[in-house]
Amino acid sequence: MNQGNGPVVVVTGASAGVGRAIAIRFADAGFRLGLIARDATALEDLREECARRGAQALPIAADVADAPAMFAAAECIEAELGPIRIWINDAMETVFSRFGEMTPEEFRRVTEVTYLGFVHGTMAALRRMRVRDRGTIIQIGSALAYRGIPLQSAYCGAKHAIRGFTESVRSELIHDRSAVRLVMVDLPAVNTPQFGWARAHLENAPRPMGAPTQPELVAEAVFRAAHGNRSDYWIGWTTALTVLGNAILPGFMDRYLARAVEGQQGDEPISPDRRDNLQAPVPGRHRTEGSFSAEATAGAPLMAANVVRIGVVAAGALLFAGVGAAIAAARRRR
Repeated sequence: MNQGNGPVVVVTGASAGVGRAIAIRFADAGFRLGLIARDATALEDLREECARRGAQALPIAADVADAPAMFAAAECIEAELGPIRIWINDAMETVFSRFGEMTPEEFRRVTEVTYLGFVHGTMAALRRMRVRDRGTIIQIGSALAYRGIPLQSAYCGAKHAIRGFTESVRSELIHDRSAVRLVMVDLPAVNTPQFGWARAHLENAPRPMGAPTQPELVAEAVFRAAHGNRSDYWIGWTTALTVLGNAILPGFMDRYLARAVEGQQGDEPISPDRRDNLQAPVPGRHRTEGSFSAEATAGAPLMAANVVRIGVVAAGALLFAGVGAAIAAARRRR
């Protein structure tokens, strides 16, 4: 494809994991890409990967927690590539730790990146999209936006905050009859490098709970969501079961997910020289997939959240109606 002809998409947290996979998927579709992350070397490597796929990409080394830097990045991308059509907020940080063993500085840093980074990205995108009354902003969320789990209190809190923030802004856009779309895409556990470089106050190395999803499957689902017409999507059945289970039986989920303290730790002790990316990137380890490819699931369906909810309610109504009819029939026979 001839470079410079496609629409412009911006991806934050683009250097590794889900963000990198999303960038590559949009590159394959001929988009021009604004790539934002902290590691300039990793971004240059991704730019070259996009170029090999025939896509133009502009790497910008910036921290999403720095609002002025995000506004400047958006301005630079539009000056170099053209109007931003899609903005995808994906950058995240986490600390695997019991809450009581975290420092205030660690909690603040996770919040600044994982929550305020989305706020800053959304602000930067809306300043341009609202003027044109066109564009789509995608928030890469998580099943943990609905259900917190042990050892990730800061991350879960940030994901919950993103959902509330997104719903508020979306309502404002609806009130203003804006054509700008604000979409939430909630993910299951994903096999990314985060488990190898996230800060951890644990005995053993972090791991995803259960079978994770491959980043490429998530990227394909996000690409479809960007071109869909729904405001909320869930990726994978574990996401749907987590959200619905917590809505129906939150007390049970409290006790069930208490097992996640052990379920998020592998068998290998944490190395004493382990490096983490909380305050600065870890050089040379930026890639799409993590270390759990052998355990990953084979598929991750994209589901419109409202459709699933309506389906569950309808199935429940039919079940209760059927039970009521059976009881009534039994009474008539007596």
